[in-house]
Amino acid sequence: MENHKYAVVDIETTGHSSANGDRIIQLAIVFIENSKIVDTYTTFVNPEKPIPFFIQDLTKITDKDVQHAPLFETIGSKVLDLLQDHIFVAHNIHFDLPFLQKELKRVGLPKLVCKTMDTVEFTKLMFPNLYSYKLQDIATELHIPLNVAHRADDDALATAYLLLKCIEQLASLPLKTIELLHKRSFQLKSNLSILFFDVLAEKRKQYEKADYPMYRGIPLKEVVKEHASNDISISYPRTKELKTTLFQKGLPHFEERQGQFAFMDEIQHALETKAETVCEAETGIGKTLGYLLPATIYGLSRQKPVIISTYTTHLIDQLVLEEIPKLNDILDIPICVAKLKGMQHYIDLYRFWQHVQLDDESYDETFTIMQILVWLTITEEGDLTELNVSGGGQLFVDKIRKTSLSKMLEEREIDFYERALRKSENCDILVTNHSMIMADLEREKKLLAHGCAVIIDEAHQVIHASMSRKERIFSYTTWKYVLGQFGTLDTDHLLGRLASLHIPLALRIRLEKQYVDLVDSFDHAISSIIQSMPSIKGHSKSTKRMATLEDLNLNISIFREVATVMQTYILSAKSILATYAKHQLDDQATVVLNEWEYWIRELEIKVSEWDEIFLLDEAVEAKWLEIDTRSIPGSLTIIKRPLNYQKDIKEAVDPLRLSGAVIWTSGTLTVPSNRHFITSQLGLSTNIPIYQYRAAADYYNGAELLIMEDMPDIKQVSQSDYIEAVAEAIVQTVLVTEGRCFVLFTSQDMLRKTVEIIQDTNLLEDYMLFAQGMTSGSRMRLLKSFQRFSKSVLFGTNSFWEGVDVPGDALSVIIMVRLPFSSPDDPLFKKRAELLSVNGQNPFTAYSLPEAVLRFRQGFGRLIRASKDKGVFIVLDRRIETKSYGSDFLQAIPNIPIKKVKLENMVLELENWYTNEG
Repeated sequence: MENHKYAVVDIETTGHSSANGDRIIQLAIVFIENSKIVDTYTTFVNPEKPIPFFIQDLTKITDKDVQHAPLFETIGSKVLDLLQDHIFVAHNIHFDLPFLQKELKRVGLPKLVCKTMDTVEFTKLMFPNLYSYKLQDIATELHIPLNVAHRADDDALATAYLLLKCIEQLASLPLKTIELLHKRSFQLKSNLSILFFDVLAEKRKQYEKADYPMYRGIPLKEVVKEHASNDISISYPRTKELKTTLFQKGLPHFEERQGQFAFMDEIQHALETKAETVCEAETGIGKTLGYLLPATIYGLSRQKPVIISTYTTHLIDQLVLEEIPKLNDILDIPICVAKLKGMQHYIDLYRFWQHVQLDDESYDETFTIMQILVWLTITEEGDLTELNVSGGGQLFVDKIRKTSLSKMLEEREIDFYERALRKSENCDILVTNHSMIMADLEREKKLLAHGCAVIIDEAHQVIHASMSRKERIFSYTTWKYVLGQFGTLDTDHLLGRLASLHIPLALRIRLEKQYVDLVDSFDHAISSIIQSMPSIKGHSKSTKRMATLEDLNLNISIFREVATVMQTYILSAKSILATYAKHQLDDQATVVLNEWEYWIRELEIKVSEWDEIFLLDEAVEAKWLEIDTRSIPGSLTIIKRPLNYQKDIKEAVDPLRLSGAVIWTSGTLTVPSNRHFITSQLGLSTNIPIYQYRAAADYYNGAELLIMEDMPDIKQVSQSDYIEAVAEAIVQTVLVTEGRCFVLFTSQDMLRKTVEIIQDTNLLEDYMLFAQGMTSGSRMRLLKSFQRFSKSVLFGTNSFWEGVDVPGDALSVIIMVRLPFSSPDDPLFKKRAELLSVNGQNPFTAYSLPEAVLRFRQGFGRLIRASKDKGVFIVLDRRIETKSYGSDFLQAIPNIPIKKVKLENMVLELENWYTNEG
């Protein structure tokens, strides 16, 4: 390792393609020898063309900066000389090196011949649990200095530090882990195997005290056992002065927030009296610490854990990593926290060990195995959601998820899931999610029976958790993927690989015939669905189609036939397991048999889904089909969602009610016209009190609402005219505010058409536009990208906005295109409306309006996340002023200035607001 010389390179360019005329505008090289930075080289480069505005926004490099800089032709030879005899290192080498090679070729210089190392690949291996592998995010996470991101000199220096940090991390791993990594490192895309060999050779010279736990030769992290703080006694601070003193002791910059202390007192009262209560706590009152402090003190006095349930894995981690450490500081005691998620979140060590013994199927599998080998030396919980793997890697992760309890006692001691179960019984705070509460319904041994009280945060999401538990989704591509794993005898799929078990050919031929029958009957059933949808042949401009299964008049016997053929195939496939599971098999044959067992289990799950979707009918459910005409049958999806969830919620929460207080809390639990809208859906009695805690009036001083008076009425004009008006309003708003804008739609189709119009006009060509369903990446990735650029716009539908948090000036404007009513054609809404009508209720006033008002509140809630935030909420839908129900929406949000303006005046209003913002 000491003999290698590294050249860490970063370039900034006018765009992504040298072949299309893009050029380098800055180049930097950092030289490393003997694990130390020894020299640097940096220069601006004149691209002989204007730098696009979004590149200037990203890099802060202007045309003036490069005006007198040398041309690449002038510096090319020097750059080539500097890089000779070095290992070429870059963060995403697949961009920097090819671009540089093309530039060298363009100016008539020879190709650079060198070994390469990609710090993206290296960092993913050494730090497999980072949220993001963008250099800026890595630098923040690993405390690497990066003064100005997207400047070649700063980026190259940060990448050099990152390389050294990765080498340091590699050297710190157990010898056995490095050996396992080195064995697979030759299949990596860059020449990292050189480093793995060097570190391995160095490590073998040293004495290593192997005091870490091992699982069949795979090193794991040593976990220090925590126990509940049973010997600690703290009194609840009952006066304002005591609360203030306590908070100030742990949080130096603490300021009392209106409503927080009253909220805490209500939580304390409910805990002491073992009552059930509903607390709506607006953004700005400090809800999380407000319930954590009294709950923890109460739990310590009872020597039992308080259960905190929230909606998503992300919110669980936020509680554990951000909020509970504040509580530690306030109470000045170590609080034992346990996280408990469903079994499928945890790694099955035995299955992983089996795969480590074999040759890998692909680069993705090799890479993911290497990531997991490192992660096992880091993770204390074995929670697979900690891992950041590629799409292909996710398929491998799915194979090693925990699906059953360990059979051997010694393995149960080390198993992550069973360790989490043990910890959950002896902790101060048990953090879980709503899905776990709902799943406890079906468990013989209740996992949440050890608490003394439960606080259900994001309480309105329990409805979604309950629906999701019984929701069934048929996806054509998923089915084809599962069926494709088995294959025929002439393929390298599972049936072909069964030869290693020496299974008689006659049995394999029978399995092949049954498999072909299964695929044929499945394809026939899918064809019958497609043919029953006459609208697919229509000429509507929208490519999306939706229909209820009731409307299709499907021949049910075709679907029964598929179920019968599948059951026949599964029985034959299981006979192999029964026969060969008792045989002594080598490692290769054992893994094949285990793979066979895994996919049979997956197929059994699919059969159950098939029965529930196509063959079983429940009175209170919605079933519908979605398809995109551009991809038939690949896009075919069928969803079944039951609507009788109140009974399930009651049955899941009743055992918790026996243990102590049940506290339901959220930022949005009521709407002005229907105080019990959410609580009735949760199945709660109207006798349970609902308390509301509002933020201080001045918390929203930086907000105002604008209503567009001259938007056309969508019922009076064509959809295309309306969308043009929407696009015009968005463009004008963005140009005035210079981005930092969310645009909220109720329809993905309208979102797409609006974005396409805006793109066609080129009026926002200097802005980064991120659109749900159009821009690739997860919701979190789109959000991160939006925050990275100051001149950016994010387009999303209702589903995108809930729970999104953009603090500070990263968000200045929210544009709500339409009041967020559900579409009358939405199958779920239609079924709800039908049920309400049968029960003598008005579907609009009982459900449609309060649901839309709740979404309106949640949309507004994205704008102001701290008292110093400033923002404008713009409503383009005139119904908010022309319809009698418009006042319901305005009453649902804080008392802020509301102005009705025409488009031209809105621009002036925004200019004044934006100028005054300073």
